[in-house]
Amino acid sequence: MNDYIAYCGLDCEGCDARIATANNDDALREKVAKLWSELNGVPITPDMIFCDGCRMNGRKTPYCESLCPIRQCALEKGVSTCGGCGEMLTCEKVGMILKNNDEARKRLTDAAGSRNHRP
Repeated sequence: MNDYIAYCGLDCEGCDARIATANNDDALREKVAKLWSELNGVPITPDMIFCDGCRMNGRKTPYCESLCPIRQCALEKGVSTCGGCGEMLTCEKVGMILKNNDEARKRLTDAAGSRNHRP
């Protein structure tokens, strides 16, 4: 699986925080901080918008680094993505992502299928 696929199946390559980081784009950092502040009802500043990818070594947004329950659970279980967890289909943590993002669900179920069909 592509290293930029997050534990939850979302594609970090398309995330504006990762794009701003990869391109050192301060204007995009400001735009993302403003949008995320409005969406989440908490102050998010441009200096928080540095992320190299959920499963990559390097920088992460404060939420992804230590607050995301999906990432924390996957790290605790030692799985490369939620697709490697036998509880994925009944998991409340990743459930909202899977319910609302068909592409993420497909990535993880494909990963789960390949895990279950190895010789």
